[in-house]
Amino acid sequence: MTTRWLTPEEQRAWRAYLAAARLLDDAIDRNLQQEAGMPHLFYSVLANLSEAPDRRLRMTDLAETLKITRSRLTYAVTRLERDGLVRREDCRWDKRSSIAVLTDEGMAVLERTAPGHVETVRATLFDRLTPEQVRQMEEIFTDVARGLQGDEAQAGADDVPWRRRSSCSGS
Repeated sequence: MTTRWLTPEEQRAWRAYLAAARLLDDAIDRNLQQEAGMPHLFYSVLANLSEAPDRRLRMTDLAETLKITRSRLTYAVTRLERDGLVRREDCRWDKRSSIAVLTDEGMAVLERTAPGHVETVRATLFDRLTPEQVRQMEEIFTDVARGLQGDEAQAGADDVPWRRRSSCSGS
């Protein structure tokens, strides 16, 4: 098999993507640590729960939404639960699963933190792009995500993070 090396243009685009992604992650994490004492992942858990019906989601569905492993989500929810921002309930229709629920305290933290988070996202990313670039960015990353997820009906257990087995149970 012959290696399909990146063209110079592809190499520049790849390196620009890596640099920007790392810098954005760092800026967002720093802001959230300063504002709420939590990393971006924890904020994302709170934000997704706030948008769910009754502020609750099955842990496996939350892992899929966040595109992370169940063990990573379990770790995050355990920490948020310790801080009183999330609680877990047994899932009545699937005894192997549990439900993550955003508490009133978690909602209050999210409401206090969201304006600063949105401003950081806007200042570090969207203020630098034209409306056409925003549209292109959405199109590009939607296509990339779709390709990486593949056809979920045909995808194997280890093809996407939220389906990977872990040594942690409870999700």
